[in-house]
Amino acid sequence: MVRSAVCLWSAIAMLTAGFAGQADAGLFKKKCCGGCEPAPCGCDAAPACDACGGAPAGCSDCAAEAAPAPTTVLKTILVPTYVTETRTVTATEYKKEERTKTYTVNKRVPVTEEKTATYTVMVPKTETKTVTYNVCKPVWETKTREYTVMVPYTEAVEQTYQVNVPVYEDKTVEYTVNVPYTEEQTKTYTVMVPSYEDKTVTYTVNVPYTEQVEKSYTVMVPHTEQVTKTRTVTKRVPETVMKQVQVNTGHWETQSVAGVDACGCPTTCCKRVWVCGCETKEVPCTTYKCVTEEVPYTCNVTTCKPETKTCMVTVNKCKQETREKTVKVCKMVPQEKTCTYTVQKCKPETRTKTVKVCKMVCETKTRTCNVTKCKPETRTCEYKVCKMVTEQATKEVQVTTCVPEERTKTYKVCKWTCVPEEKTCTYTVCVPVQVQKEVQVQVCKMVEKQVEVPAATDCGCAAPAAPACGCGG
Repeated sequence: MVRSAVCLWSAIAMLTAGFAGQADAGLFKKKCCGGCEPAPCGCDAAPACDACGGAPAGCSDCAAEAAPAPTTVLKTILVPTYVTETRTVTATEYKKEERTKTYTVNKRVPVTEEKTATYTVMVPKTETKTVTYNVCKPVWETKTREYTVMVPYTEAVEQTYQVNVPVYEDKTVEYTVNVPYTEEQTKTYTVMVPSYEDKTVTYTVNVPYTEQVEKSYTVMVPHTEQVTKTRTVTKRVPETVMKQVQVNTGHWETQSVAGVDACGCPTTCCKRVWVCGCETKEVPCTTYKCVTEEVPYTCNVTTCKPETKTCMVTVNKCKQETREKTVKVCKMVPQEKTCTYTVQKCKPETRTKTVKVCKMVCETKTRTCNVTKCKPETRTCEYKVCKMVTEQATKEVQVTTCVPEERTKTYKVCKWTCVPEEKTCTYTVCVPVQVQKEVQVQVCKMVEKQVEVPAATDCGCAAPAAPACGCGG
C-alpha cells in the first residue's frame, strides 16, 4: 500500500507541473502583452495593452504571454529510523549460600548373650545277632543232544503253483488272556541309620566396623558471561524505479493576423494560439523494499560448570575373624530290616471270540524253475547246563540301634543393635536472585520529514485557446 501511494503521488506531481505551466502561460489568466506591431499604413505604434489584458484600438490580438515557473508544495511523510534506547530488564542471577542440615546415622553395636538349649542325641548301641540265610550254589552238568540241520541243494523241477483267492467267513476262536492278581512276599533289606558325633570346626566371621573416608563429589556452579549473538532485522530501503506517465506537451504559438485599424489602414497583428500535445515519458518513482540484515547484540548467559569438592563420609566395613564351634557330625551305619511287599502276577485264562477268517481258494498252475531244496542231516553236540542248588548258611552280624538321650549345652548369641546418632554437615546452595539491569535495545520509530512535491492543477491535455485581448481575436 505504501509503495503504491508513493508512485501515485509522483505521477500526480508530474501532471501538476505540466498543468501549472499551462496555467501560468495564460490559459486561465489575462495579462498585458508586450505591445502591437505598428500599422503598415504609417500610423503611430499602438499603445500598450490595458490592465485587463485587452488590445488597444487598432490592434487585433494581444501579444503572447511568457510562461511562469511551476509551483511546488510541502508534504509531510513518515521515514523509519532505528534508535538505540536503554531499557531496564529483570535478570535472574545465582548467589552461593551455605546451609547446615542434621541427619541421623544408625550405628550397629554388637551385644553378646549366653543361652542354654536342650537337645536330643541318638546314642548308637551295638549288638551281635546270628542270622540264617539261603545261598544258591551253581552246579554245572555236561549233556549231549542231537539236532537236525537242513542242508540246501538246487534242483530243476516242474512246479505247480497255486494262486490264492481270498474268501472271508466268520469263525469262533479261543484265545488266552493273562489275568493279573496280587500276592504278598517278604524280603530283607539293609537301611543306613544315622550316627551322630561331636566335632570341632573352624569358621570365618565378617565383623562390621565403621570408618571415616574422604569422598569427592561434583557440584554444578553457575557462571554468568557475556555472549555476542545475531538477530535478523528487517529495514525499509528506498529504491528508485522508472515509470511511464502521460505528459501534456501543449504549447503556445504566435500567429500573424491581417486587420484594419481605426483609420481604415491595413495592419498586421500577432496573436498566440495553443497547440495541444501529449507525450509518454519515463519518470523516476521511489518505492521502499524490505531488506533483511543480521545485527549483532550482546546478552548475558548463565552456564553451569562442574566443580569437585570433598567431604567426610562414614563407611561400614567388615574384617574377617576366625572362630571355633562344636557341631554334630552324622555318619550312616548299615542295618538290616524285613518288609512285606505286594507282587503283581498274571494267570492264563481261556476266552472265546468271533473273528473273520480269510480262506484262500487255490488255482493250480505249472512252471519249470530252479528250486532250492533242503535235506535233513542229523548232528550231535555237547552243552553245559547250570543248576542252582539251595543251601542254608549261618552268620553273625553286628546290629547297631540308636537310643535317644537328652543333653544340655550353653552357647553365645551375638546380636547387633542399631543406635541412632545425629550428625551435622554443611552444604552450598545456589539461590536465585532477581536483579534489575540496563540493556541497549534498537527500536524502529517513524520520524516526520518535509519534502517538496509539485502542486496539483485541473488542466487537461487539450487546453483552450487564449482569450481575446479586445482585438477581436
